Amino acid sequence: MFKGGMGNLMKQARQFQEQMSKLQDEMSAKKVEATSGGGMVKVVANCGGEILSIKIEPEVVDSDDVEMLEDLIRAACNEALKNGKELMSTEMKKLTGGLPIPGM
Repeated sequence: MFKGGMGNLMKQARQFQEQMSKLQDEMSAKKVEATSGGGMVKVVANCGGEILSIKIEPEVVDSDDVEMLEDLIRAACNEALKNGKELMSTEMKKLTGGLPIPGM
């Protein structure tokens, strides 16, 4: 009886691992975006933590105030990455039934 139970547990673990891998692949393809400076800087990222593109409106580029542009880019990047992480977390909770899994 124990072997059957352990075999079933191992099968479920493999299925869960396959589902996790599939979800991670799907989430890497999902895009999120964020803006800063009233839309002057737009960043697109994926839920895998990659910045895919950055668009900067020409009127925000001021050679006398590079620091402001850097701040706008950093803010938009951080927001896009946060949005991706939140979306990934939401999808993981669906997969795990809300159970906290260490390391995820």
